[in-house]
Amino acid sequence: MHRTSLRLGAILVAAAAFAFPASALAATAESAGTITAGSLSLTTEAAPTLSATLDGTDQTPTYTLPMTVEDSTGSGAGWNTTITSTQFTTGGEAPLTLSTEASSMTGVTSVCAEGTCTDPTNAVTYSLPVPAAATPPAAVKFFNAEAGTGLGKFTVTPTVGVSIPANTYAGTYTSTVTLASVSGP
Repeated sequence: MHRTSLRLGAILVAAAAFAFPASALAATAESAGTITAGSLSLTTEAAPTLSATLDGTDQTPTYTLPMTVEDSTGSGAGWNTTITSTQFTTGGEAPLTLSTEASSMTGVTSVCAEGTCTDPTNAVTYSLPVPAAATPPAAVKFFNAEAGTGLGKFTVTPTVGVSIPANTYAGTYTSTVTLASVSGP
C-alpha cells in the first residue's frame, strides 16, 4: 500500500509539472507610446436664416447655428464657446434696423460627432442675450465644458430667437454672428 501511495504521488507531481509550465519560459516587455496634444477648434458652415410675415403681432422666429467644437488638446482643461453679433440692418443709405437686444439664445444641444467623447458638462443657463451693435461688442459665453469634460468632437447647436415687433418695417435684414472657442470653462 505504501508503494502504491508513493507511485500515485509521483504520478501527480509529474502531471503537475506538465500542467504548469516553468516560469523560466515566460517573458515580459514594457511598451511605451507618445500621445501628442492636438488643438481646440470651432468650425461652422452654417448660413442661418429666419423669416416672419408681419401680421400685426410681435413675433420671435428662431434659427439654429450648428457648429463643430473639437477638443483634441488632451488637457482636460475644459472649454467655452462665445458669441457676438452686429445689429440686424437692411443696409444702404437709410438703413432700417432691429433693436440691439433683438437676439437671444433660447437653448443649446450638444452631441458627440464621432469617435469616443467625454460629454461636456454645461453650466450656462438660458435665455441668454446675444450682444449686438454696429460693431460687434464683447462676446458672451453661451456654452461650456467644465474641466475634465468636453474631450472629443461635438456638434453644438444653439437656437437663437429674434424679436420682430409688430411695428417692424418690411425688408431684408442681415447680421454677422461671430463665434469662438476658448480654453477653460
